[in-house]
Parts: sequence; structure tokens; C-alpha cells
Amino acid sequence: MLEIREILTKLMKKEISIQEAEKLVKLTAIEEITELAKIDIHRHLRKGVPEIILAEGKTPEEVREIAIKILERTGRVIITRLDEQQTKLLQKSVSDDVEVKLNKKARILVIKKRGLEIKGGGKIGILTAGTADIPVAEEARVVAEEMGCEVTVAYDVGVAGLHRLISPLKDFIQKDIDVLIVVAGREGALPSVVASLVDIPVIGVPTSIGYGFGEKGLSALMAMLQACSLGLAVVNIDGGVAAGALAALIANKVASKTNRE
Repeated sequence: MLEIREILTKLMKKEISIQEAEKLVKLTAIEEITELAKIDIHRHLRKGVPEIILAEGKTPEEVREIAIKILERTGRVIITRLDEQQTKLLQKSVSDDVEVKLNKKARILVIKKRGLEIKGGGKIGILTAGTADIPVAEEARVVAEEMGCEVTVAYDVGVAGLHRLISPLKDFIQKDIDVLIVVAGREGALPSVVASLVDIPVIGVPTSIGYGFGEKGLSALMAMLQACSLGLAVVNIDGGVAAGALAALIANKVASKTNRE
């Protein structure tokens, strides 16, 4: 199948018509792997968000097959929520011309061709209320970095010791951060506190940390949705990928408008 550049070159040389070029572009947009999966090959070109595989619910062999196909077509693949078997099989299956980065805490693996350049320019800050929230925050960090953003983190700065928050917020303001991701479980108070203190868009991420009444992130989600502070948006429980992608889209757009590189 032709790549986009080849199609455009043929069109420029008048070897194909506009109608033929349009058809070829549509055909290249989706890669089908038998009955297993349909891959959105052009997501990174169309949206600025790379194709990401959710490993949960898939066998190690299925994850490998999908990952290798995406890697061949785009030069990069991100796999989230991996288990140990899936990770080991993937690490054994890649060639020497790629680099493999595993974040064990976040259970996320990035495989990409060496020297692959990712442009973005956005600046993102990530805060967590507690140490137990770090895996979700790290998931967001990896996704944002793979979309070309510079990410600064400050972990375990929740409302149980609110004085810990002041220093990292000052640092974020000095670094001209474009978007803040704030990750919290239990009562989920930190995002609304942060949103009340800064003029930076805040993305709240409730985590499933917590027990008893309102367990598994329900209290955190409801609290964030009910927050009085304006400038706060909320993703789903444990939604690190969603938060990282949304923050990167906003931050990269800001960077493009301010000619920041």
C-alpha cells in the first residue's frame, strides 16, 4: 500500500487524478489485521495523537501482532496497561533498529524507531495528591511526552499537607506551564484547590484509590465534577491516557500560536 508522501508525489507528477489520490488516502487510513483489529494509521497526522493499544483483554500474541503492524506503518507504538507476559513477548519481538522504553509503574511501553523526531513544544505540569496516584500520573506523563511536550512533575502534594503544594505551583508558573494535570483519589479535593489558585487550565484525574463509601474513585470523580473552581475539566477514573492526550493537545496548540519550539 502506498504511503501518503508517495500518493502526493504521484499526484504532483500528474500520474494519478485527484479522485484517485483521494481514494488512495482513504485506503491508507485504516490498516486491518485479519479479524483481530482495525488500526487508525493516520491518527497522529489527523489529530496529533498517536495510535495507542490498550493491552487489557488481549492475549500476548494479539498485542504483539497489533503492535508490530503499527510500528511498521508509523514508526512508533504505545501500549498501555500491560501485564508481565505481554511485556516480555513484546521486548523479545522487536528488532535492533528500535528503542524500547518501559515504565513499570504505569505499565506502559513505548517502542519507536531510533531517531524518530516528535514535534510539539507544549509545557505540562503534573501533580498527584498521594504516592498511590503516581501510576496514573506516569501514564499521563508518558503520553504527553510522546506527543512532544515538556513535562514537569510534583508528586505527593495533596491536601493532607497543603503547604507542600506552594513550591511546585511557583515552579510551574515560573516555567510558563500551559496546562496542569492534577491526579487525586479518596475525596479528590486537590484539583479544585489548584484550579482556585492559578490561571492555568486544570485537568482533574480521579483515581480508584479509596475504600468504603464512595470507593474505587466514585467520591473523587463526583467531587471534581461538583467543584466550585472554574477552569477545571475532568476525565474518567484512572484516565491517565485521556488526561495526557488532552493536555498535550492544548499545550501544543498554545506552543504553535506562540511560536515556541
